[in-house]
This record gives sequence, structure tokens and C-alpha cells, in this order.
Amino acid sequence: MTRGRNTAGSGGRIRKSLAGRGPTPKAVDREYHQAHKAKQYAERHAPSRPTKFKVNGEWVVGRNAVLEALQAGLPVKTAYIAEGGERDDRLRDILKYTASHSIPMLQATKAELDRLTGGAVHQSVALLLPSYEYAEAQDVLEDAAATDGIIVVCDKITDPHNLGAIIRSAAAFGAAGVVIPDRRSARMTAAAWKASAGAAARLPVAQVVNLNRLLDEATEAGFTVIGLAGEAETDISDVTRDGPLAVVVGSEGDGLSRLVREHCDDLVRVPIDNVESLNASVATAIALYVLTH
Repeated sequence: MTRGRNTAGSGGRIRKSLAGRGPTPKAVDREYHQAHKAKQYAERHAPSRPTKFKVNGEWVVGRNAVLEALQAGLPVKTAYIAEGGERDDRLRDILKYTASHSIPMLQATKAELDRLTGGAVHQSVALLLPSYEYAEAQDVLEDAAATDGIIVVCDKITDPHNLGAIIRSAAAFGAAGVVIPDRRSARMTAAAWKASAGAAARLPVAQVVNLNRLLDEATEAGFTVIGLAGEAETDISDVTRDGPLAVVVGSEGDGLSRLVREHCDDLVRVPIDNVESLNASVATAIALYVLTH
């Protein structure tokens, strides 16, 4: 104690000024501290991580397959070439084609291309196709209904080549679109694209959860629904078109499923001699020709 002098207290000011500040921040979080500056320097000079390719679509791999896909006009999102691949005429043609058609060509290591393509035998080159954008089934129905047109409905067509050929025929004979189920059916893969000979780029293809519900909606919209069946009594040439038409085609092996048959207004056949059955895409092409001529 200091004698002879009155010492004023803080009146609690110091205690109040310390209240609510919480624990002392760590050194690396204090801007003025050397540890914080060292952390910032390390972050600025840390080696960047290698870029990882992100993909969403389907792959075409191998030099022959890639060259054929390019020449067939398949939509290509990006082309990839692995470093150190052996140069030959096919690779030179691929490089020439991608350059002349402004297709992006990215270089990757062999290990990266192995990973991207799931270990496929890519021969140092691959194409990434964009994910196919299916049309809305309601739009296809409305377009056909407005013009008394035709839609083709595929029931259990599991071969993508057949699907592509059906799309090609549908486009050739002026159909408004093709409808496929999302289960137990071929999808718009590279094989289907190629078999369609470019028709898939101009003809809408819709994918639905329930094919029978779609046929019900088509009937309500004024469509006549006919199913192609080899054992049917009605000849395709006897079909009278009156309004929009839905032509349903099934697989060669199983034909139309039972429920799909029940949703058809009539079953018709393509008359043939000395052949047990026609390929689904061939039968569709013949039926569409007869119905449009």
C-alpha cells in the first residue's frame, strides 16, 4: 500500500474489458503472428494437384471404332489421345478429322485413359459422346396428333443396332418420333447412334417408365394403336389410317408382351413367305412404307 496517497480503483473497467473475448486464438490464426504468415506462404507455394478429367457420357474406344464413329457423324463431346501412342494411318486420319471438324482433342497419359475408359483396349485413342437427351413423350404425342402422324413404339427391343435401324426407318418415312421403355430395352448408345445413320440427331426419341400407360394416353389422344405380330390375321395393307397412328413393334424372339398386346386396338402382320419371322427393324421399315404409301 502506498501511504499518503489515494489510489483510485478501476471501478471494474479492466474486468469488463476482458469479458467475452473467449480463448486466445491459435498462433496460425493470428494475422500478425509469424506462424500465420508461414502458413499463407506454404499455401501459396504448394504444388497444384493434377487436374482430373470429369466425364459424363459414353465411350467409343479403339482406332477402327473411333475412326468409323467419326466418319459416321456421331456426336462427339471430346476426343482423347494417350501420350506415346504408335502413329499409323488410322491415327493420322483421326487427328486430321478432329482438326478439320473442330473436335476438341485432349492429351492424357495411358494410365489416365485406362482409368477413364474403365480399362478398355483403347489403343491410345477414345471418343467421349455426350449423354443422349431424350425427348418428352408428351411432345412426341402432341406433334403426331397435330399432323395425324405416326409414332413408333418399341417393346423389348434390346439390340441397339435394331433400335438404331428402327429410328432410321422412322425418320425416312416421316414418323413424328420413337418411344422406348426405360427398362429391358436398348438405349441410345454409340451402336444405336451409328445404326441410325444420323437419324437420331433429327428424330426425337422419348423414354418412358410405363409403356402401357403411354399407349393409354395415345388412345385418349385419338391414336389408333396397332401392334406388329407375325401370327395376326389382319394384313398391314388392310389398315385404314384415320387420324394419328401408333405402331408398336416387339422383339424377334418374344414379340409383343401380353399387356402391350392388350393395349393395342388391332394386331397386324407383314405377309411373308418361306421365312419364319422378320427382323424387328425390317418389319418396321416395311410396315411404315405400306402405311405411308
